[in-house]
Amino acid sequence: MDENTSSETPEQDTLVVASKVKKYIREKSGMNTSASLLDALSEQVRTLCEQAALRAKADGRKTVMDRDLVRPPDAPAAPTP
Repeated sequence: MDENTSSETPEQDTLVVASKVKKYIREKSGMNTSASLLDALSEQVRTLCEQAALRAKADGRKTVMDRDLVRPPDAPAAPTP
């Protein structure tokens, strides 16, 4: 469905590719994936994007970059080009 004709609001849109998430989980663990996981994952993505946009804006940029994402202390930094 086209973005402009979707009956879902941005707060309801699924922001992850369900088939890719399901395939990834199946291949990594042999487990199934519930629809509620996809909803929760989309909510996490929404939160990360909102926070990253705020960081970019605070830094005076109009472009959200990988460096705007908060990483757990043990996560590797994104490679620099």
